[in-house]
Order: sequence, then C-alpha cells, then structure tokens
Amino acid sequence: MSQAPSESLSPSPSGAGADPRLDALHAWLNGRLATLLDEHQVPGAAVAVSVGDAVIDVAAGVLSKRTGVEATPDSVFQIGSITKVWTTTLAMQLADEGKLALDAPVRDYLPEFALADDAAAAAITVRQLMCHVSGFEGDLFTDTGVGDDCIEKFVATLGDAPQLFPPGERFSYNNAGYCVLGRIVEVLREKTYDACLRDHLFAPLGLTHAATGPYEAILHRAAVGHIPTGPDAAFEAAPAWALPRSNSAAGSMLAMRPRDLLAFARMHLADGVGPDGTRVLGAQSTRAMRERQTDVPYLGLMGDRWGLGWEIFDWPGATVVGHDGGTLGQSAYLRAVPGQDVAVAVLTNGGESLAVYQEIVERVLGELAGVEVPPLPAPDPDAPRIDAARYVGTYSSGVADTVVSQDADGRIWAERTPKGIFAQLGGGPERTELAPAREDSLIAVERRHGMHQIHSFVGDDGDGHALYLHTGRADRRVAP
Repeated sequence: MSQAPSESLSPSPSGAGADPRLDALHAWLNGRLATLLDEHQVPGAAVAVSVGDAVIDVAAGVLSKRTGVEATPDSVFQIGSITKVWTTTLAMQLADEGKLALDAPVRDYLPEFALADDAAAAAITVRQLMCHVSGFEGDLFTDTGVGDDCIEKFVATLGDAPQLFPPGERFSYNNAGYCVLGRIVEVLREKTYDACLRDHLFAPLGLTHAATGPYEAILHRAAVGHIPTGPDAAFEAAPAWALPRSNSAAGSMLAMRPRDLLAFARMHLADGVGPDGTRVLGAQSTRAMRERQTDVPYLGLMGDRWGLGWEIFDWPGATVVGHDGGTLGQSAYLRAVPGQDVAVAVLTNGGESLAVYQEIVERVLGELAGVEVPPLPAPDPDAPRIDAARYVGTYSSGVADTVVSQDADGRIWAERTPKGIFAQLGGGPERTELAPAREDSLIAVERRHGMHQIHSFVGDDGDGHALYLHTGRADRRVAP
C-alpha cells in the first residue's frame, strides 16, 4: 500500500482556500492519490495545481522502494524532457537581449557544428532545433563524462549523426538537437548550462526546491526511478539516478518539486512575469513559444502541433500547452491553459504513470478550465482487416530496428529490436500486433508502458510505401 498523502508544510499565501474549486480538488487528491498509485503500481508521486497565484500540492507513496522514504510535496522528482521548455526559455531570453536570432544558422554560434550531412549542418537554424524539425537523428545519449564541458564534448560527437530528411521538412522528436541548443546558450552566456538555469530561471522565479543534478538533489528528499525487472515483474528501483549529464539540456538531470515547476509554468501564463513581478522573459517571446511552428502526426499522447519548446494540444474547450518527460523510471507531466491561468503538474517515479496522469489531469482541467482531456487511444475490436502493403517493411534508427509485416491471416505485426543505450538497459526484441487506427496509422493491440502505442506512417518512397514509421521519432524505411 502507498503511504498516505501529505500536504505541503511550507506556509504560503497561495495555498488552498484562495479558490473554492481548489479546496474541492485538494480534498479529492487527499482522498484519492494513494489509492490511485496502488492501482497502477506507482511507488510515489507529487502533484501541484494552480489557478493564478493560488496553488495546492499533495504527495503520496514512497520516493524509493529500497528505503521506504515517504514522498512529500517538497520532494524533488526529475522532470525529464519538460526541461526542453526551460532550455528554450533560456534561449529566448538571449533573443530578447539581441544576442540570438532564431532563424540564424546554428553555425553562426557554433562554427564547429557538424553532422554526417555537411549541407544540412550548415543550413539548420536555431528555430528548427526548438521545434524538432532539424531532420538529423536525435536519440543519441553518448556519455561524455560529468565535467562542465560534457555538453560541448557531446556536440562534438555528432559528426556522424545521419540526416533523416532535409531541415524543416517534418517533425521528428530530437533530444540531441536540444543538447546543441543548450550548448548555444552556454557559449553566449559564457557559463555552464547548469549555471544558466540557476542564474536566469531559478533565481528570478524564487525556486527553493530545484536541482540541476544529483549533488543538489541530495540536499532534498529526492525521488528514485523504478523500472520493471521483467515483462510481468514488479517495478523496482533503477540501477542509477539519472541519464548522462551530457544530455542535461534535453532533460537528463533537472529535478524539482511540482510547486516549483508550476512557478515556471505560471511565469509563462503571465506572459513572462515572475511571481514577484520580475520580468523573466519578454511578453512577445513568451507568446511566440506557444505559437504553432509545425504539425505533428497523430500519435495519441503527443500534442497536435509544436511551438517553440511547447507541445500544443487542441482539446475540446481550449488550447492547452504542455510537455511530458521520462527518465530512468521517472515520468513527469505538465499542462497549462493560457488565458485561463490554470496549470497542473504530475510527477511520478515509476509504474503505470500514464493512468495516474490521465485521471488527475482530466479532473483538474475539466473542473478548473472546462477542458475535455481526450482519452488515451485504444484499439477498435471491430476494426476490419486491411491490406498493409504500404506499411510493411523495415524501419531503422539509432534507437531500434522495427520490422512491420503482415501474416497470411491478415494480422499486422511490428517486431522492434532496441539498439544502443536502450539495449544496454535490458530491452530485448518485442513483437506487437497492430490494428487499424486513423488513416495512415496503426495502434498496438496490447497495452504496454501504460498505453496502446500509435504507429503513424508518413511520406512516400515513390512506390506507394510509407517512407517513415513515426512514433514521435521518424524512423526511415531501409528495406521493403
């Protein structure tokens, strides 16, 4: 059983009581969170909700199954790729100061920037890094040590990173691109990425429970991620606290309590003004981050569009911005509703966290903003069999090779073999049956990692076959 929920002990004028709707949600979270975690094997979680300056926060469960230390609202959890919105914000501050032009080539700031395709490397712009349309393969997690030069060293390893498509052509989620963006911030600020976070965001936002790495996280009650030890095994504490520091600008290290994450989100909802009235980011830049830059294939959980850093969700009732994050056994979810000044953060350390996110965010946004959060995608048991000739083939990336096939009975299969760091973490080949979903997309029949994953097929190789298998990242067809 999970530990009972605990409430924030820090006195604040922005606690429960400022809004009766928050009072009701606070009571519901106190009564529901521990049970919800038990239902979905989530060891621990912390949640914060805000309307304007009024904030409530609740936690339940444990930070580590090894130690049994109780989670509290002041516990710090890794926020994973939500960090990318922070990195974008650091870069937009530089744009406000006239030191960075979004449509300038990356090489204007990093002359040494190199990829396998030199013409692409010369053409890629800062904006394209921010909205994941740079086109080079980005799921690269090379460990270049823990020194202050680790991001610089990481960027230097990209010389053989392949180009999947021309810069600007389409969306493909790119972690390495954000490491490049983080390095630009370092060069223009003449300080480390971590120092930029502390000096230009932590300080003006007044954050007290935020950590750029393990040496700061250990000063707080810090969550440990939990991962499954087998196909049907329980979630156990991960073998390490974080991914390599070289990927910190993409989301491998940053940790904080949910209340501090909402201080960042509320600054964005206030068009760049911090909690004490300090201007943290220009109003024009803040709004520009929420504007559409590119569309995203149907993927179920991801946004419909992408801005500068932010995912954009076109949900019934309002447009919502947010981002998710996943690290070694920790998952984080942030959603905010511009114009209604509502935000919610759900931070977890393992288990089937998507179900926890779905129930909490659905209730919070429904009651506070009149937003209908779409259900997670599910296969239609009555979906007819289709001819999958357009989809059949082998698709490859640095993360995995995926073979899509159709058997004599018309059933469609995807066999995915992890590569690189994902194979090292113990991931073996997985064979998944797929069923028709929307046009040019298939859905996994079995639920894994909390959801039925959508597989979208985009582009055309000239012979009627999809050019890419898109699951957030575009894997290129390499064989029929």
